[in-house]
Amino acid sequence: MSTGPHFVETELQYFEPPADGSKPFQTINADPITGKRESNWVHIKHPVSIENLRGRESEASLDTTGFQFFHSPPQHKAFTNDEEIEREYYPESIELIKQLTGASRVVLFDHTIRRRRPGEIDDTPQKRQPVAGVHVDQTSASAIARVHRHLPPADADALLRRRFQIINLWRPISHIAEDWPLALCDFRSVDRKRDLVPLTLKYPDRDGETFAVKFSEEHRWKYVKGLTPDEGVLIKCYDSVEDGSVAVLTPHTAFEDPTSDPAAPKRESIELRALVFYD
Repeated sequence: MSTGPHFVETELQYFEPPADGSKPFQTINADPITGKRESNWVHIKHPVSIENLRGRESEASLDTTGFQFFHSPPQHKAFTNDEEIEREYYPESIELIKQLTGASRVVLFDHTIRRRRPGEIDDTPQKRQPVAGVHVDQTSASAIARVHRHLPPADADALLRRRFQIINLWRPISHIAEDWPLALCDFRSVDRKRDLVPLTLKYPDRDGETFAVKFSEEHRWKYVKGLTPDEGVLIKCYDSVEDGSVAVLTPHTAFEDPTSDPAAPKRESIELRALVFYD
């Protein structure tokens, strides 16, 4: 497999705060006519260099960089039916996460399939596309709320007294992810107080919260060129160990890779979101 250039030069879309100083918000669902999500802030493009770790994947790990690449061919390969995904892909993915992290319990709470469709306006949950904006999926508050939301009260209270994480398991499906691959920011280059801004995510029935990410020259971006469906990456969205000893989270985004083949198939991927607990 071609390793590609060591660095690629591209632009990433970063968060620009509301001019009036109000707390930023964004709706989870797009307007069915315009395809736009309602929000009170904008993205600003910034040039960045993204390092290709192909051949050096082991340099990244969940506790140092906040993400970890893996090679593990899935038994489930269709990814066309949600019930089959939950019945077949969820159990093998739980075991994979346990194997890679040493966790004692893993609870998957949802998944998203993304297929890039240039010009497509419909962005309903069944037609999600790659997210072209730097973000972090969870804040501390929303991570704890997730545990309470998806587990019985007796379980949640006990589990929250021990270490827990929220981790996404992301992998290409159908073909190599050469078109609009995934870039990940090394946690050690992130200043959490300066770079991260809580953003209200408005669902039809409730409010959630994510982190928007402001640009910094210090950010160090990584990817692996040409990830195959037999490969993937664990993305740490939250870690309850916040004493500075381990990576807590990972800003990430899809990006346009100028070194990719223009004729490459449009990106297709699946991400599972997991509550990860330790004894």
